[in-house]
Amino acid sequence: MEEQEEKETKQPRHQDSGGNHTRRNNVRKAFGEMMLRPLQWLKMLGEELHWSFVLGVVIVYGISQGFGVGLSRVSTQYYMKDVQKVQPSQAQVLIGVIHFPWIVKPLWGLLTDVVPIFGYRRRPYFIFAGLLGVISMLVLSLHKSLHLAFALLSLVAGSAGIAIADVAIDACVTQHTISHPSLAGDMQSLCGLSSSIRALIGFSLSGFFVHLAGAKGVFGLLSIPASLVVLVGILLRESHVRNFAYKRVKEKLVDASKTMWTTLKCQDVWRPCLYMYLSLALGLHIHEGMFYWYTDAKEGPSFSQEVVGSIFSVGAVGSLFGVLLYQNFLKNHPFRDVLFWAQLLYGMSGLLDLVLVLRINLKLGMPDYIFVVIDEAVSRLIGRIKWMPFLVLSSKLCPAGIEGTFFALIMSIDHIGLLSSAWSGGLVLHILNVTRTQFDNLWIAILIRSLLRLIPIGFLFLIPRSDPKLSILPSEMLRTKKSNDILEQENIEMASLVNSID
Repeated sequence: MEEQEEKETKQPRHQDSGGNHTRRNNVRKAFGEMMLRPLQWLKMLGEELHWSFVLGVVIVYGISQGFGVGLSRVSTQYYMKDVQKVQPSQAQVLIGVIHFPWIVKPLWGLLTDVVPIFGYRRRPYFIFAGLLGVISMLVLSLHKSLHLAFALLSLVAGSAGIAIADVAIDACVTQHTISHPSLAGDMQSLCGLSSSIRALIGFSLSGFFVHLAGAKGVFGLLSIPASLVVLVGILLRESHVRNFAYKRVKEKLVDASKTMWTTLKCQDVWRPCLYMYLSLALGLHIHEGMFYWYTDAKEGPSFSQEVVGSIFSVGAVGSLFGVLLYQNFLKNHPFRDVLFWAQLLYGMSGLLDLVLVLRINLKLGMPDYIFVVIDEAVSRLIGRIKWMPFLVLSSKLCPAGIEGTFFALIMSIDHIGLLSSAWSGGLVLHILNVTRTQFDNLWIAILIRSLLRLIPIGFLFLIPRSDPKLSILPSEMLRTKKSNDILEQENIEMASLVNSID
């Protein structure tokens, strides 16, 4: 009885004195769980897909493509404008040419899938891609007065290095998508997060570096991400292909091409590919016209290098939030539903540039920088949400055995769409007489672009409405063909540096 009375007397005092403490503990616990959730997610991916896959994605997508592209975009734009002194329409076309290696990605995919070098299918291509990037960036940085043709050739070579490394890591992504279809959205989120976070860092530093070292100095810094791709090739551990019949390479290339053509003829494959091309081609890329207007002292706001870099960095934040929104709220929704709203908002967001160029924002009392930052963040966020379903869908359209090749084929179709958008945008800028100093008709180009972005909504019937967690291809296309000269996909992993030294 005494013990019971003692408990009864202590309980109210404990509740009164510890209530606030309990609530604070709950808040701390919830905050701790929220902070640990990304780490738990990465741990889950590492356990399900192997830690080496996560590391490879971070290096190639994050550092090489994300951070590297973040630096190279601003430096290339200033290099074309200030060093080579080309017109915006011409720069628009040249930027498209620089991305030409991405159009021939199926060639790199065929080589990595079918033609091993010294018995390895991935490692030599990573090393070659990294060395190509290092050499091309050093040429651009160290040569004092490089002719435009040779400068363009070096930029294309650097782009080719990134594209080859991209094909190799894409093969790993697609093979895991086949073996773990329910994690397809998570894998693309990992790729998108790695790229967006590093792009944020790259864009944040790009303006500062361009101001400090100039565009050519930034090219020298870009040799560092390329050298890390070489490191990926050194650390990569994969099964050695023994007794490979190099005399049968031609036969295997023909067989792989036939498999690609058979898959591409499948209705569930060519219809989404056609929609992806139309959606990208009708986007009408006029970024170079906007960039020249940004930096113009008379007609535009005359942004400095640091300001331009900060604008793009905020855009990278918007892209990052787009990945997070897709990962947490949209990845389980049907592709067609997500793309409908993304495409609609993508067209409407283009009108923000119209408000800016017509100086309506100043009449509303909003400074140029604040409005441009909002514009860039919103546009990149919507663009990333629109791009994520494309990546997930593309990874689900790849047959077993030629995953890297076919994913590269789909991505090349997408890049043909981007190239069509860039060249058509350059043509529009040229017809409307948008030059280095004349921007009177830039608003017409923006209006045309916004209207064209809405047209793909009418072609959404080409996109399947299936569950994004399920496979799209017939089961017979997802069966890996066994052969004594084909590398077992599951054996690809990255060896630790200690094991490499041993």
